[in-house]
Amino acid sequence: MQDLYDRAKGIRLAIFDVDGVLTDGVLYYSDSGEEVKAFNVRDGHGMKMLQASGVQLAIVTSRRSHCVELRARGLGIDLIYQGATDKLAAFQELLGRLKLEPAAAACMGDDLLDLPVLVRCGLAVAVPEAPAAVQRHAHYVTRAGGGRGAVRELCELIMHAQGTLDAQVRSGLN
Repeated sequence: MQDLYDRAKGIRLAIFDVDGVLTDGVLYYSDSGEEVKAFNVRDGHGMKMLQASGVQLAIVTSRRSHCVELRARGLGIDLIYQGATDKLAAFQELLGRLKLEPAAAACMGDDLLDLPVLVRCGLAVAVPEAPAAVQRHAHYVTRAGGGRGAVRELCELIMHAQGTLDAQVRSGLN
């Protein structure tokens, strides 16, 4: 557990996949063909707290969806990579843009497309629904499922390791 906290202490960027991480991975389509996703409010609040504590947030997803853009905008996330079938290229672009080393980035994923980033980042996190091959490469597998508190769990873990969680909790009391 100490190794996990040591990794989390140095995180300056947290990268999240969408389907299976920010959502439960189920795709909903309306009769008109519009894609609909359900996002967890507590995950979103965790992301806002993490951002307020000084960690930058990014979304990197291989799919494209207008609702992802809307959700990111609502959370104040400017670093959005949709249609990123090469997630490693997006990861490298993010590191260059933010002038960060891979060890300063956390990545949360749920499937094989996330592996190239998970094996290179400083803190690799998977959800319990992720395939065994993904879980084997994760430094941490959340207890909560994708779209069901997993993101909040990671956000609080990072803030706890960095000593910023109590300040975020106190700010919510005011």
